[in-house]
Amino acid sequence: MNRFSVIQARSIDEAAAALAPARQGARRVALPQLKAGGMDLIDLMKEGIAEPPTLINLLTVEEAALRRIDEGRFGALVTLAELAADAALLRTAPVIARSVALAATPQVRNVATAAGSLLQRPRCWYYRNHQFDCLKKGGSTCFAVEGENRHHAIFGGGPCHIVHPSNLAPALVVCDGSVDLVGGDRTTLPIARLFHGPDRGSVLGEHTLEPGEIIVGIRYRPAPTSGFCAIKEKQSFDWPLVFACVALALEGTTIAGARVCAGAVAPTPWPLPAVEEALRGVDLGDGAALSRACAVAAEGATPMRDNAFKVRLLPVAVRRAIEDAVRPARAEEATP
Repeated sequence: MNRFSVIQARSIDEAAAALAPARQGARRVALPQLKAGGMDLIDLMKEGIAEPPTLINLLTVEEAALRRIDEGRFGALVTLAELAADAALLRTAPVIARSVALAATPQVRNVATAAGSLLQRPRCWYYRNHQFDCLKKGGSTCFAVEGENRHHAIFGGGPCHIVHPSNLAPALVVCDGSVDLVGGDRTTLPIARLFHGPDRGSVLGEHTLEPGEIIVGIRYRPAPTSGFCAIKEKQSFDWPLVFACVALALEGTTIAGARVCAGAVAPTPWPLPAVEEALRGVDLGDGAALSRACAVAAEGATPMRDNAFKVRLLPVAVRRAIEDAVRPARAEEATP
């Protein structure tokens, strides 16, 4: 790990000022980087993947709004554990609380922040291994194409076949989420526009934040009938093979509208509008109709050699997320 300096920011304005080289487009090999929980960044630095000359510590910022959970909004420094345990969030948008409750390990959830979850880097083993000069690190090859691709994308078409690593991001997509920004010309950005695929922007990055912009808060629209399902090789700490987030609008037991987004299957959170359309008008008691609608989730998938199983698992995850959204135990879970 190379030497670096640390700025203990006392305000967001101070942190934004420390990002001035990035804001001004300074032509340097490495620019200052923000650190909150640091769960991802420190790992990248240990591996020599990230070599920032300066870390700007946000945990020393004393602005209360960064750590507060309000109805429809939570601060960027709220931890995943705090989101998972918030009774109001479990009532108003259970898909958000459920998605982060099953992320990583308790130790990680106690430290990792909401904004950090959104902006973490891909977990692809070729990207994470300093011995591979892969496409995402400026090389010319996505080694997953001919290599081990069991956990890689089945949607998106490349040229880089990472899957988006955040559980929280797809949950926010089905809740019409957005992020509050400082440090640039924009003050807000819809979550659906926060990320880009490797075919639509620089393959070296995954988000659309402008240099110098800082996420300070995350907003969402309440979705009380919403659910989450992740299918893993083991249900304790493990990265999902596939997962699904749903938010339903019901008229009695009939689905009047749905928002559906998949995770761990594409380089970005992957909305499933065809499934949303197929679910409209389906009665929750009609198991066959639900299965037919969920099966649409796999349409258009282009699996690689080792990950065709994701095509079969994704409709299962969508169906289970729907069941999670309407399960009677939801009210008990939300009780403090």
